[in-house]
Amino acid sequence: MIRPMIPIVSVLIVLVPVLVLASLAYGDQAVSFGDLVSALTRPAGTNPQMEMIVLDLRLPRVLLALLVGAALAVAGAIAQAVMRNPLAEPGVLGVNAGAALAATILIVALDNAPVHLLPWAGFVGAAAMAAAIYLLSWRNGGTSSLRIILIGIGLSALTGAATTFLTAFGEIGDVQRAMIWLAGSVYHADWPAVQGLALWLVAPLALTWMSSRELDLIRFGDQAARSLGQRVDSIRALMIVLCTLLSGAAVAAAGLIGFIGLVAPHMARRLVGPAHARLIPVSALIGAILVMAADLAGRTVIAPVQLPAGIVTALIGAPFFGYLLWGRRHVAN
Repeated sequence: MIRPMIPIVSVLIVLVPVLVLASLAYGDQAVSFGDLVSALTRPAGTNPQMEMIVLDLRLPRVLLALLVGAALAVAGAIAQAVMRNPLAEPGVLGVNAGAALAATILIVALDNAPVHLLPWAGFVGAAAMAAAIYLLSWRNGGTSSLRIILIGIGLSALTGAATTFLTAFGEIGDVQRAMIWLAGSVYHADWPAVQGLALWLVAPLALTWMSSRELDLIRFGDQAARSLGQRVDSIRALMIVLCTLLSGAAVAAAGLIGFIGLVAPHMARRLVGPAHARLIPVSALIGAILVMAADLAGRTVIAPVQLPAGIVTALIGAPFFGYLLWGRRHVAN
């Protein structure tokens, strides 16, 4: 499995700059190849309008999409290993529902709340939900994947109802702002957001990759992992923290972009196998490619109208989810 990984990763690595260049060149206003090269290499002598389009508007947007996609994909790989469920993704831990409720409260329920608090509200909501689910699933000195999933589904439904209640009775303008955020998009990207997210993701991504062996063990089940010397409850808690740090930061930066955490790890597993030392970096590459491609498609397919990246990923992810369910229809309960 190691030898085929080299050409696969090479293709993925090549796709990343290709998508970056395409995202910089295409949009409401096309940028010629010469203007693009000039803006990237000699910004001082570039047409000021082209410089603004390439460096101030599109480049932060595509880099934010890259980071968000990588974070969501790795978080999905963690969730599928910890839950031992191929249909798991960060939403199972309640991250999406908690972030959505917190953001909706900030926008709809609080008058004149500062806009810069929205990412922090989304992250705090995601972290609070993950913590609540883990604590409520603790029984007899430990947790189980099944309890985490069931409690996550229950609390997600509860917070979803609260979010719906707020949007049903809120001011129209505030509700529209909340819906735009909930749709998931990187249209508002700027350099501080890119730098902040990049710095935030370094440690969780590194720790996840360093924990590849632990993820390989825990996906075989609690008893097997314990027999091999793993402290299952501690590792599960650590993995949930890492998943929350990754997905919570991505949600805080771009809103709810769904299905990347489901699709990317499955694609990576088909390409390089289940070993997490290879699965994690390949999942990150695929996730980055998917979000960048979704954002590019959303900007160009029906231009000048822009579709949020979250809508495009849902159009891809929903059929893929159905495909996974169909493929497992004969699996015993």
